Amino acid sequence: MICWMYPGQPVAFTDTYNNDPEFQKIALLCQGATGFNPLESDTSAPSLTRSVRLQLHGVSVSLYRSGLLMSQGAGPDLIAGHSMGIYAALAASGSIDSGTALALTCRLGVAMAGMGEYALGCVIGLTSGPLVAIAANNGVYIANHNTSRHFLLAGGRKEVAAALAEATVSGAFSVNLFPCDAPLHTPLIEAIAGDLRRIVAEYRFSEPRIPLVEHIGQTTLAAATIPAFLVDELCRPVYWETTYRTLRSRGVTRFQEVGAGSVLTKFNRWIDSDT
Repeated sequence: MICWMYPGQPVAFTDTYNNDPEFQKIALLCQGATGFNPLESDTSAPSLTRSVRLQLHGVSVSLYRSGLLMSQGAGPDLIAGHSMGIYAALAASGSIDSGTALALTCRLGVAMAGMGEYALGCVIGLTSGPLVAIAANNGVYIANHNTSRHFLLAGGRKEVAAALAEATVSGAFSVNLFPCDAPLHTPLIEAIAGDLRRIVAEYRFSEPRIPLVEHIGQTTLAAATIPAFLVDELCRPVYWETTYRTLRSRGVTRFQEVGAGSVLTKFNRWIDSDT
């Protein structure tokens, strides 16, 4: 069985696909749906924050790569999305179209961008036990459980910085701070959950034609459960290690990362090395 994996927000813009006419079509679709053109990432739609533009860039690349693979007759048996990768994953499953995936990404991203100054903190080397205590000590949250020793913290910038300093003292061999618009995948998002639900309620979701496994409880999403999940997943952590192991247990033998970069492929290798 083959699973297509859709990564979340990339850390940087890339022009790798800009000369491809098919990517140019996606870029124009993105511009029409959101005002942002990924062919002009540094200058397009300056009213959008860098985080929102990165999210749109990532979804655009994923949609482009989905189309390329589909044109080669290489469709998947299952689909999985990590964080903001859920919107491109929904499009690939047939639940929504590409324009809707881009519009949802933008509208939800803009709604969260007004929350304040936050940060993500990448911690590599510690297990979850010590990190749970460090997060609690500093008033931040574990947002991504990517592998047994790769996590993202989220919260206020000063608090995340303090947590990273404590993680370093506790033995983490790599920590990095990334400023962001919103504390994704934490209970702090619940402060605007009503606004997010109203946005999602404006869209219609079809039954996925390809099973889509979500990253919280590893259930298969249906049209009726998608709207609630899209808000819930922003308020709760991403459990990628558990999701990957669940997909393996369901018979997946080949994973194809459909997006910018290869971060999920690297996570999978680290998880396999723990087995």
